[in-house]
Amino acid sequence: MTVYVPEAFSDSEQEILRRYFTNLDGPVFALVNLPEVVKGALFARYSRSAKSLRRLFLDEFVSDLDLRGDASVDATIGLERAEDLYEKIFVEYGDDSVAQLGGVHLACEQASNLLTKILERGRLMSYLEQSTRYINYDARLGGRYRFYRDADILNGPFGTRYVGDMDRMFDAYSAMVGSVTEHIRKTVKRDSNVSDFVFKQATRAKGLDAVRGVLPAASLSNLGIYGTGQGYEALLLRMRGHHLPEARLYADMMLTELRKVVPSFLRRVDVADRGGRWTQYLAERESETVGLVDEYFGALDPSVSQEVVLTDFDPDGEDKLLAAICYSSSHLPEAQLLEEVRKLSHDRRVALIRAYVGDRENRRHKPGRAFERIDYRFDVLGDYGAFRDLQRHRLLTIEWQRLTPHHGFVKPELVIEAGLGDQFDEAMQRSSALYDALLSDYPNQAPYAISMAYRLRYVMQFNAREAIHMLELRSSPQGHPSYRRVAIEMHRLIGEQAGHKAVAEAMTHIVKDAPELERLDSERRAEARRK
Repeated sequence: MTVYVPEAFSDSEQEILRRYFTNLDGPVFALVNLPEVVKGALFARYSRSAKSLRRLFLDEFVSDLDLRGDASVDATIGLERAEDLYEKIFVEYGDDSVAQLGGVHLACEQASNLLTKILERGRLMSYLEQSTRYINYDARLGGRYRFYRDADILNGPFGTRYVGDMDRMFDAYSAMVGSVTEHIRKTVKRDSNVSDFVFKQATRAKGLDAVRGVLPAASLSNLGIYGTGQGYEALLLRMRGHHLPEARLYADMMLTELRKVVPSFLRRVDVADRGGRWTQYLAERESETVGLVDEYFGALDPSVSQEVVLTDFDPDGEDKLLAAICYSSSHLPEAQLLEEVRKLSHDRRVALIRAYVGDRENRRHKPGRAFERIDYRFDVLGDYGAFRDLQRHRLLTIEWQRLTPHHGFVKPELVIEAGLGDQFDEAMQRSSALYDALLSDYPNQAPYAISMAYRLRYVMQFNAREAIHMLELRSSPQGHPSYRRVAIEMHRLIGEQAGHKAVAEAMTHIVKDAPELERLDSERRAEARRK
């Protein structure tokens, strides 16, 4: 049994695909010889489609392109052009800035949800991941459910159990999606101005949202990445030193495809005394730290905590914000400005902040960099599904702990209302038992078994400007209930616990009231655009 399912294309389809993709059968491939807008549109469509990128290209994009001029191109054999200039500057002189100037669109398919979090960790790259709220995950790939099959597990004593338990969890997911969606359609009234199509789309999304917690972390996802040579180099070095075997295997496939389009930028990755030593440093640093932390604190039980805890903030934050607002418009040093703003009356302080924030007609109108003067640090204990969405905010610092069943799970009220609470609990018990069985022999792969409803502890640190962007976005009505709850609580703590009321009040597009159908307005707008 192979780890990845190869795609099959007709001879005529292969003839077209060879011009634009660096291979036709692997799960990792680069996009070449296409306009930037086409590559961007492909990735955007990719995130809401169950199709692979190459199939999506054939089905929905080829008919709109003029392919005559590309007939002689064969991207699968790599680019055979001279790179003397890059070689001289990048290799001989070591000018890393050159590697910031060449970018690649890379498709990463059939990646587990554990791997996608590793792929999306870099700040200076762009990602679009397949969404669990638009795609029913019971759709099969090559005749089998879409979960990662680790070769070591499959060839060991738990191989049969691993596949069997995963299949049962996907069976439960499939049955529950249908039942919950049917329950929603029976209990939610459809307004006369809402079309049947929009109603079905919105209720289907709500059903998928409610049941996604049953999906294990082994569930496969497709991911589109755009990044520079420098960004890919850093990503590959991290992956090659990672404890997850899937990450190391995937790094090798990525390196093979990237070298077909930007070989000079990745010359150092597997050179023993360059990238090899760098990877070794990363792996050793993690291993030694984990060992000491386990020695010092491994026997302790975690204390009880709330879902969202504000662990650090600056009590003088608003004074510093006011000084930062004044700085670029003043001739005074920052220390003096800080002294002066402390003397301002309440009305003058409010007037300064109001002038700087202005009338924000929509959430995309963001105040300037003065809001970067204040930081907040939150400790979150939330379900893994919500973490997946919040982790993609790259302008913040996020660290997460190991995914285990030890913090319990979140059971959506909608599942209980649909009479499926027992089936949900049974899936969680199966997930936990499989994790326990794998842990001794496969400690790094055991988290594949953990369903997304289980809680994960993670810390998020960000400045007030990022807070305005993230909390307004993640509290929007179409958002998933699990991360909406986290965003709304963070907003409350910034205003009440930190006492930064001016910062909280600047977030004028926080939405606290949840609609009955989160995706209804978005689906109506999409239908209007289609018409």
